[in-house]
Amino acid sequence: MTSSETEFVRVLEADGTYAPNAAAEQYLPLIEAISDAELEQFYRDMVAIRAIDNQATNLQRQGQLALWPPSRGQEAAQVGSARAARAQDTIFPSYREHAVTRIRGVDPLGIIKLMRGVSHGGWDPTDPANGNTRLYTLVLGSQTLHATGYAMGLAFDGRSGTGDPERDEAVIVYYGDGASSQGDVHEAMVFAASYQAPTVFFLQNNQWAISVPVATQTRAPFAQRSAGYGIPSVRVDGNDVLASYAVSRIALDEARAGGGPRAIEAETYRLGAHTTSDDPSKYRTANEEQSWEKRDPITRMRAFLENKGASASFFDDVDAEGAAAADDLRVRTLELGPPPVNTIFDHVYSDPHPLMDEQRAWREQYEASFEGGAQ
Repeated sequence: MTSSETEFVRVLEADGTYAPNAAAEQYLPLIEAISDAELEQFYRDMVAIRAIDNQATNLQRQGQLALWPPSRGQEAAQVGSARAARAQDTIFPSYREHAVTRIRGVDPLGIIKLMRGVSHGGWDPTDPANGNTRLYTLVLGSQTLHATGYAMGLAFDGRSGTGDPERDEAVIVYYGDGASSQGDVHEAMVFAASYQAPTVFFLQNNQWAISVPVATQTRAPFAQRSAGYGIPSVRVDGNDVLASYAVSRIALDEARAGGGPRAIEAETYRLGAHTTSDDPSKYRTANEEQSWEKRDPITRMRAFLENKGASASFFDDVDAEGAAAADDLRVRTLELGPPPVNTIFDHVYSDPHPLMDEQRAWREQYEASFEGGAQ
């Protein structure tokens, strides 16, 4: 992978036309090897997660969740990169990677539990069923440090760079344009570059750090920041799932093989609010939103598949699958009850701790002090 100030990889035009630009030429053998079934799976992934995302937004509006961070508009960046990872790779998400986590096997209900406030993390990151996916991180940028530390451990333990692609491991960490200004991100890049850790930094540039536009955040492409640390970096059209897949696949392969860290800036757009507590109409224009709606990643991929001969029944089936997944999530969300009270004391420390025992005993005594005992 080469570094360039101007490189911007795109394979599909906004209207779905297959028209690779010059920067995409090196990726074409990989892209052209993607089977029709895999192309259709990319589309299924995007449609399903948008249906789930819309359902979760509705659940929050109806008082079933405390918060929800929509991912609408960023599906191609996430699906392409997640499908590019190997099973042995470890994923460090931020808090908007709904497509990534679902592809890796995480039940979307785990995210719901977190946003509903009935779970400390939502899922067990050590459970193989969750595809080596770590927990969501709401502290901006801190996951890049976690990812780099983990990747350094892979290198120290000889679990990367052995020459065996079926065994070698890498890490991919997701963060946003706003988080890229956090010191944690830059410290992570320093250590990743110094120790040649097999880390892929995947920045989703969705144009807005809550209400702060990209023009205020940086005077140059974000990819130049990582390149400044000696990390080979590339910019990609984040609304082009094929480009996202190819760029991520090569970056992960290179990192896994011992080539050191890589960085990707996926330029996309957050079509929805930052979270359900946000009102984007206060800081961005309708014209801007409409211009990005025309570059919608799902619409783009659908047009591409239609041009390849996909049938109307295929799209109908995909829409039905997405609707079913969303309905299932709604039913299971409404069935959630409160967690056991003692859960608050679990998993605070990795081993039994006297402070937790003391606090648990105090709570029990306090509850017993009420008339009728514990409530």
